Amino acid sequence: MAGAHKLGELLHRCSVAVLDSATSRVCSLSKAYAQHQVTERVARSRRALRCSAGQVWRRAARLISSLLVHVFYFAAISCVGWGLLTALKVRAPHRRPRGIDMFFTAVSAATVSSMSAVEMEVFSNGQLLVLTALMFIGGEVFVSLVGLASKWLELRKQIRNRSRVDSHDDDVELETPTADTGAEAAADADDSRSIATTATEAEYITTVVDAKMLRRNAVRSLFCVVLAILLVVHVVGAVSVAAYMRAAPGARRTLRRKALDVWTFAVFTTVSTFSSCGYMPTNENMIVFRRDVPLQLLLAPQALVGNTLFPPLLAACVWAAAGATGREDLAEVARKGREATGYYHLLPARRCWMLAGTVVGFIAVQVALVCAMEWGGALQGLSAGEKVVNALFLAVNSRHTGEATLDLSTLAPAVLVLFVLMMYLPPYTTWFPFEENSTTTDHSTESQGIRFLKSTVLSQLSYLTVFVIAICITERRKLKEDPLNFNVLNIIVEVVR
Repeated sequence: MAGAHKLGELLHRCSVAVLDSATSRVCSLSKAYAQHQVTERVARSRRALRCSAGQVWRRAARLISSLLVHVFYFAAISCVGWGLLTALKVRAPHRRPRGIDMFFTAVSAATVSSMSAVEMEVFSNGQLLVLTALMFIGGEVFVSLVGLASKWLELRKQIRNRSRVDSHDDDVELETPTADTGAEAAADADDSRSIATTATEAEYITTVVDAKMLRRNAVRSLFCVVLAILLVVHVVGAVSVAAYMRAAPGARRTLRRKALDVWTFAVFTTVSTFSSCGYMPTNENMIVFRRDVPLQLLLAPQALVGNTLFPPLLAACVWAAAGATGREDLAEVARKGREATGYYHLLPARRCWMLAGTVVGFIAVQVALVCAMEWGGALQGLSAGEKVVNALFLAVNSRHTGEATLDLSTLAPAVLVLFVLMMYLPPYTTWFPFEENSTTTDHSTESQGIRFLKSTVLSQLSYLTVFVIAICITERRKLKEDPLNFNVLNIIVEVVR
């Protein structure tokens, strides 16, 4: 009995020792596993932060490089234009502008801001052509065309480098020597084991190259479409303006009195209107042509397609070219739009329709207000048709060309406040109560109603502008009789306060 008791006690002690050892080992393993998990999470977080920081840095570097390229581009063409303007002779040597005024005019033409410190009739025919070239290469459409060309060249270079790498890898595989039969057998075994991986890699590389080639072809086709629009609008616009100036006796006498060549005037005016610059080779801008209704009707479409209606025109041309040619790259551009090329001005079809409707609505509001406020004021002395066309021309050019057939200082304050709002709005401002992706449909009535309300509700600035315009209309008599106490600035201060 004593021996059995000792044996049981020994077994108990052994089992306790084994359990203690197992428990300590499990605890140490759990601690090591927990420590490993924490270490791996920390490492994963560090890698994620490093990756996100790298992405942010690369994106910031791209933005900074793009900004520097734009700054260098505009600074270079402004300096070249300033040098040419200074080198060429003016019409009257005794009225030659100062160098700083020449530089300011060159910068204004290159950046299409239409601010001038000198009279336009001082410049000679050669200097007007220099300003025309500055406005053309500084216009937004031409600058975007240069961006498309650079993207096209970059994609072509990437595809060429990829093809060279692939061909080099194939040559290396073909030229690898074999030592003996055993080596050949081993190589065959290795090839048979890696054939699936090689096929997958080849398929992936082919897919990437095909996608890049399709994107390159899409960018190239879009470049050709934009270039065609640019050339057709300028050629047709200049020819039509020159034809009218030769056919209209009053317009021809005006140019002869100001010693302006017909073709110089036509090309200068077309380029300035399409690029949204607003320069005119006359001191009075378009006021001397306030009775030339056909000329205003010729310039108004050019101002629209060069600014607010350029995306609808571009989308229509892309769809027409895709349908006429049946090219896969054009179909890709028409189907995916900005996603296929990254071109900012290429908008989806539904947004283009809503943009056109928004532009028409803004123009209608401006024409109605100008006719209502200035029918017997600044428009006095014109026929009914001339008044409507002049109001239409002013409404079209308020965003953002700046050509005017009337003296803006004579317009009512309500009209000026509305024009300021139109100049403030971006060119592609759109009333768009739909999803951003036109291919997706949402059948939820509540979500559609919420989107409709959000797109219809105006911003605080818009409400302030509406009330300022309303007060200017109701108090227009006091604004004329007592401008010291009743002026637009006082009204704005009272409304905002």
